[in-house]
Order: sequence, then C-alpha cells, then structure tokens
Amino acid sequence: MQKLLVFTDIHIVPDGADIIGLDPMARFHQGLDHALATHPDATRIIITGDLAHHGANEEYIRLKSALAECPLPVSLLIGNHDNRARFRETFADVPIDDGGFIQSFQDVDDYRLVFLDTVDETAEIAHSGFLCAARMDWLDRVLTEAGGRRVIVFMHHPPITSGFDAMDRIGLRNRAEVAARLKAHPNVCQLVAGHVHRTISGSACGIPTAVFKSPCHQMPMVLVHEDEHLSVDEPGAYGLLLLTDEGVIVHTEDFNLPPHDVISYATPKETAA
Repeated sequence: MQKLLVFTDIHIVPDGADIIGLDPMARFHQGLDHALATHPDATRIIITGDLAHHGANEEYIRLKSALAECPLPVSLLIGNHDNRARFRETFADVPIDDGGFIQSFQDVDDYRLVFLDTVDETAEIAHSGFLCAARMDWLDRVLTEAGGRRVIVFMHHPPITSGFDAMDRIGLRNRAEVAARLKAHPNVCQLVAGHVHRTISGSACGIPTAVFKSPCHQMPMVLVHEDEHLSVDEPGAYGLLLLTDEGVIVHTEDFNLPPHDVISYATPKETAA
C-alpha cells in the first residue's frame, strides 16, 4: 500500500506578511511537520496549486527553501494565484508538457498519478480555470497510455460544483467537458482538487472527487454569497490517500487542534450484580 500526502492552497506570502492575521508559511510548516511525523511511511507529497498568494518570485523562493529539507519527493501543481512563468524560474526542474504547461505524471506501483494545469492566466473571469484543447489532448494520451494502471488525477480547480456560489463562479469553466473526457477512460478511479478551501466530496460523471482544505485560511460555510474572498481562521488540514489493491481510500487530517496526549476509550457501565 502506498500512502500519499496532499496539501493545497498554501498561499505563501512575502516574509512578514499575513492573510487574515495568519502566517501561511508557519501554518504550512506546522502541517508538513504534523504530516511527516504522523505518517512517516508516506512516499510522496502532492501540492495542488495556489503555492504563492501573489505569484511573486519571493514567494516561490520561500517555498523552495521550505521544501529543501523535505525527506519525500514533492509534486507541485499551480493554481489561480500562481504565475506560470515565475514559478518555472524558481522550480525549473518541475516537468512540463510540450505546450509549456505544468503537467506531468508519475507511475506508482499499479497506479498512475496525473498532475494537471488548470490555470487560465488570460481568463475574463479572474481566477477561473480552463483546460484547453491542447491540455485535454495531453490528458487523453496520458490516460490511454496508462494501460492497466488505475489513475488518480490531481488538479487545482475542481471538476465539480461545490455549492459555494462565489467559488463556483471562479471554478473550472469547462468542468462538464473535462469530467466527460475523464469518464471516457474507465481506469480513472479518483479525482483530487483544491481551490475552495473546504473539505468536500462529490462525483464527476460518477468518478469519486475529493477537495481538501488549506493548511492556512478556510472558506466559511456560507454557500450563497458573492464574495470569493471570504476567509475564516479554522483548523488547517491536509489530505491522505491510501493506494490499496482494492482502490483509493481518502482521509483528511486537521492538524492545529488542541493537543491531546491520551486517547480514551468509552466503556459501558458495569451492571450491578
């Protein structure tokens, strides 16, 4: 069994800056330390975009420094807050496809992990995503060439609606087309995304879909609202994928909760004789 750690929406800012009073770098370190200590047998970390809050060089340099001592391989995707060119200046070794998009795949035992680039830097709807024809063709080819492997597809913008009006407005604009294209490949068994800053489970044309929270700031549970910038200080989290012979098991772990040193087990009261 392989164990994968998934972070999303870490939103690294320049040194000394914050988001709603929170330090994204400190929260990411806290989450990463918790994940590595709690799951030392994990084999890979995937971060599904919004690596930097402003897409600035300084932010990517800070992230690269934060990952320098990480004992696991890390796969990086970009999100709507990222800048593709500046990201590549700092992370020049991250694989790209023939069109220059941050897309690649990794085979892990009987699974293929596919990493998509859903960023549309020229979108009329700012921060929304789109998978263009070239990226869709690349996806088709990679899924077809996976052979008998099960496939997990990672992306930033979810291929489903979330129920949050504001976030769905800046979601993946051709989500229905993407979901249908994925459905055409029976080996796709799990989709993983971020963007919404909530823990959400759903289905894209019948394919199980998981969306994870940020380690930093979260979207409050206010579904009907016009402002996608709503944020609340709730516990940060990361995802955990177990790749078993039977399929994928998805967990999420909140990490900055009140400490507990003792796990107690409730026992039924003894019946009087």
